[in-house]
Amino acid sequence: MPPRTVTTARQRRLGAELRRLREGAGHNSREAAQLLGIDHTKISQMETARFGVSGERVRALACAYGCDDQNYVDAIVKIAEDRTKGWWNEYREKLPADFLDIAELEHHCNGLRTYQIAHIPGLLQTEDHIKAIFSETGPPLTGIDLDRRINHRVRRQLILGREWPPDYEAVIHEAALRMQFGGKKVARAQLEHLLTIGQSEHVTIQVIPFDAGGFAGSGQSIFYAQGDVSELDTVQLDATHGVAFLDSPTQLRNYRNLLDRMKSKALSVEDSTNFIHAIAKQL
Repeated sequence: MPPRTVTTARQRRLGAELRRLREGAGHNSREAAQLLGIDHTKISQMETARFGVSGERVRALACAYGCDDQNYVDAIVKIAEDRTKGWWNEYREKLPADFLDIAELEHHCNGLRTYQIAHIPGLLQTEDHIKAIFSETGPPLTGIDLDRRINHRVRRQLILGREWPPDYEAVIHEAALRMQFGGKKVARAQLEHLLTIGQSEHVTIQVIPFDAGGFAGSGQSIFYAQGDVSELDTVQLDATHGVAFLDSPTQLRNYRNLLDRMKSKALSVEDSTNFIHAIAKQL
């Protein structure tokens, strides 16, 4: 099998989990290789995702490392054996790799949590709102480049309408609700869309109003994807220069706590619905 020339975030995550297993057992790569009777370079190649690894090999590694958490082992085996060629691959080499990684992360997650101050969450945006957002990028996007980004985000939203959708929890600051991307008409339609999708059984939308005072964290948007086990959760952060994926146990714990603190400041679901409706009436 030839080495990979391009790796996805999901493939790299598998490699990172194999490294955590090894380091948790207190072995260096040479010691791990001796346990399995393989060349030590293969350990590095698996942990950096340069080569694929079978589910059988993952189980052998977990056994050699003395991991007794069967649910965790089953979850990383599932990643190793996954051969999904998702719709996002149609955009490879046409959109930044981060776009594809986010779509793949959402596809495989069991639940989603997000907190937004300046923007409506991407999975809840109308097409006109999406177009207005991407029209503000620099350098400006036009033609097929703009269309691809819009279409990609719209297709991401389909996970909320599939037969077994993930639970989706959004905490949105009042500032984001009052932003008028695309003008008042687009902004009003966006708020009405929030009211409609918020009626879905698996979607929870809560608002932090201005009069709630300050808030925890730096103010950046936070996206938290829940894996098959909590160890495989992922935090995704947006920045102007690109996307960051965080997955260390400490980072995951800190961001779960941060999201909980933000949620505690939010209005109830019913009060949030009334709040959004009131802002929409003002437009």
